[in-house]
Amino acid sequence: RELLKQRDYKVDLDSKLGKSIVITKNTPQSAQGGYYCNVCDCVVKDSINFLDHINGKKHQRNLGMSMKIERSSLDQVKARFSANKRKLEEQKKEYDIDQRMEELREEEERAKEYRKERKKKKKAEEEDQFGGGADADMMAMMGFGGFGGSKKN
Repeated sequence: RELLKQRDYKVDLDSKLGKSIVITKNTPQSAQGGYYCNVCDCVVKDSINFLDHINGKKHQRNLGMSMKIERSSLDQVKARFSANKRKLEEQKKEYDIDQRMEELREEEERAKEYRKERKKKKKAEEEDQFGGGADADMMAMMGFGGFGGSKKN
């Protein structure tokens, strides 16, 4: 038997999540409720037990593997650490503080412009709603600017 090795495929636990299946007496074992292992030809009822099964001794024996693992040498461990470190550094994006501050200022200005445009649009809608014509002349003649709308400083 060969030594235990890492899986080269992703275990699919989410495909049947939240789905309903009608099971009859004639339903094949692979289509019944639960997780089906085609190597061992068995059905396991939940995901935790399925993971225990595929990592277990019986399943690994059916795949032709022993439960013994290869010992890693110091050089292999160091190489693995350096590869993982390089991968982590590639993922990390370096930010220049001045560039980040400039992006924040631009974002604030866009938000300010958006609020200003929204306020203008709302004011225009209010004027359209109240007519803005004869009522505006009447308000000016009476000596006030509006009917208690927003407070202006």
